[in-house]
Amino acid sequence: MTEHNSPAAAGTSTAGWWRDAVIYQVYPRSFADGNGDGMGDLDGIRSRLPYLKDLGVDAVWLSPFYASPQADAGYDVADYRAIDPMFGTMPSADALIRDAHELGLRIIVDVVPNHSSDQHDWFQRALKEGPGSALRERYHFRPGRGANGELPPNDWESVFGGAAWTRTRNPDGTPGDWYLHLFAPEQPDFNWEHPAVADEFRSILRFWLDKGIDGFRVDVAHGLVKAAGLPDIGGSDQVKLLGNSVMPFFDQDGVHAIYRSWRKVLDEYPGARIAVAEAWTPTVERSALYVRPDELHQAFNFQYLATHWDAADLQAVIDASLDAMRPVGAPATWVLSNHDVTRHATRFASAPAGTQIREPGDRELGLRRARAASLLMLALPGSAYLYQGEELGLPDVTDLPDEARQDPSFFRAAGQDGFRDGCRVPIPWTKAGRSHGFGDGGSWLPQPSGWGELSVEAQTGDPGSTLELYREALRIRRTQPDLGAGDRVEWLPAPDGALAFRRGAFACTVNATAEPVRFPVNGRVLLASSPVTVEGDEAVLAPDSTVWWTV
Repeated sequence: MTEHNSPAAAGTSTAGWWRDAVIYQVYPRSFADGNGDGMGDLDGIRSRLPYLKDLGVDAVWLSPFYASPQADAGYDVADYRAIDPMFGTMPSADALIRDAHELGLRIIVDVVPNHSSDQHDWFQRALKEGPGSALRERYHFRPGRGANGELPPNDWESVFGGAAWTRTRNPDGTPGDWYLHLFAPEQPDFNWEHPAVADEFRSILRFWLDKGIDGFRVDVAHGLVKAAGLPDIGGSDQVKLLGNSVMPFFDQDGVHAIYRSWRKVLDEYPGARIAVAEAWTPTVERSALYVRPDELHQAFNFQYLATHWDAADLQAVIDASLDAMRPVGAPATWVLSNHDVTRHATRFASAPAGTQIREPGDRELGLRRARAASLLMLALPGSAYLYQGEELGLPDVTDLPDEARQDPSFFRAAGQDGFRDGCRVPIPWTKAGRSHGFGDGGSWLPQPSGWGELSVEAQTGDPGSTLELYREALRIRRTQPDLGAGDRVEWLPAPDGALAFRRGAFACTVNATAEPVRFPVNGRVLLASSPVTVEGDEAVLAPDSTVWWTV
């Protein structure tokens, strides 16, 4: 098995590269289609790597491309060491990793350790062998409650809606035990108390590290360990509690021993390989537990993502995030959009309403705020994550017809909103064409009219475009010594509804209100999300805008 050289092996500095990295999430089925079947793939991604290099990101995170029945867009993995034919072949993956490294880009891949597909060999054999099978101990099989075992073993609810348990049938056709799935029934949860599960995932990590990948994004990192005895919660609408309190199936303290063992594996490899936790926790303080010095390197800052466009709330979550990460020596992370939430250009287009929005809102307002929020995020100390298409200012597609939707939770009665398809519509590369340059075979989700005007082609070279704003912001971020890594900001006086802070010779001012705001001139303007006017010793910031200064 050939190990590809990482950017570090080619001579780039490795020490703590992730501390100020800008990492770009690619959702493979919606980025670029290399074979014209209407579905994005690895060859399509490979063909667009020069675009990502030119954009100025440091690393590319790939959502799952493993062999999967696609019951949940690849987060139901049947074989962790195989590429789904939908996305290509193992040589396609090898070529993608090699090309990325030659361009100086690192590659981070998803790993899905909380659950497998119900088509995984372990689970299929457990079903066929029936009660007493040793393989059943690698999942959570339990007898039902009630006189004939007809009731689920406890009252846990699936994040996707309905009970978190499905009853099996024994090999002889009689009703059997139940199995746990915190997500879709096609995604049975692993039992991480079983040593074979831990051994298997350490092996999976090494398989991909041997191929030269630079790190992992750990899906549902907070879910691996369940409370002893699988106790009842004692209420319904449990999904509404997620992220607000420690649940018996999420954010249990036992997960940290798993990640300490993973850190040892990562540290065996040269080139500073990393792991980032997708951990929905009640507080940033609990998120910090995942990134103690002997555990993972980063954890997504969902508290920041969920904060609406409000100066006081933003300052509070920024302070809380930096304060939580400082004691454990980990960088804060900042993220505004991903494949599971409504794009921030749409979230910010209306009044605060959570992270999943069904209405388009005021498109102009949403884009203006999104541009300002992006500059604020990229000015903060730590690492930033971008979701494909946000650099184009793409809104969510809120009017997809029901017959086009493919989010599994859309078809269930309750639970997660089910409208995640809106942020997964393939991105536009060209002004015209059947799928605006996505591929020759159309698009697996319909692209809206006017999509071409937001394309890479349409925005390239336009100094007022969102794409060029991102390109310039990332260029400045690389060249300004006071941007990037760090663990604190110096807050400056600001009018109500506004923010201002310094980082050495760099300053950032933010107007989060609907009216112009005056600030003392903070030096020379480096970049602004909207035009800024300087009148004598005062600067007038436009509504919903951010300005970068060198002082």
